[in-house]
Amino acid sequence: MIGAALAVVGRDLRLALRRPGQALQPLAFFAVVTLLFPLGYTPELDKLRQIAPGVLWVAALLAGLLSLESLFREDAQDGTLEQMLLSGQPLAALALAKTAAHWLLTGLPLTLMAPVLGIALGVPGSAMPGILSSLALGTVTLSLVGAVGAALTLGVRRGGVLLGLLTLPLTVPTLVFGARATELAIAGEGLSGALYLLAALAVLAVTLAPLAVAAALRIGSE
Repeated sequence: MIGAALAVVGRDLRLALRRPGQALQPLAFFAVVTLLFPLGYTPELDKLRQIAPGVLWVAALLAGLLSLESLFREDAQDGTLEQMLLSGQPLAALALAKTAAHWLLTGLPLTLMAPVLGIALGVPGSAMPGILSSLALGTVTLSLVGAVGAALTLGVRRGGVLLGLLTLPLTVPTLVFGARATELAIAGEGLSGALYLLAALAVLAVTLAPLAVAAALRIGSE
């Protein structure tokens, strides 16, 4: 099972390397949306620092949604999903592997880019570890919740809008706790409580989301 999961992750990473533009699109969107706020709101760093938590998290959430629609759709079109269903391996483990590949290609780069973009919003350097920690935990949950939405909308033509409608309400707790952790990090206060809540959401998502994805994929393939 572990070997099959690692093979799925390696395959998705290799495919992404062959199409770098698709992997860079969420990062470009994240950067453009974040950098537009100093131009459209105000160039004053004090005011930008106040809205930085919400800007970073909402932009990261929307950027992550861009690549979710194709998470399982291409596999369904080329027959890979059918082979996964017939492989005899636990489908939940393979779905978790595909979600892990999505996080490595989208969530992790967004997390690493956030401190750089935070500088444009007046975020102090002392807050960068907290921002990295909160986004690392939060993007794991966002990828898993998004995978559930991608599996549910697999058989829907042009399901991008429906995917957003299904996914965005489920990401509200992660968005709230993540923005709060970022706010505390910027203020120089303790953020362990918010990080614990983000970690709890991530554990809950890792436990339940692969099972939900597997069930949705089986229903969608029938």
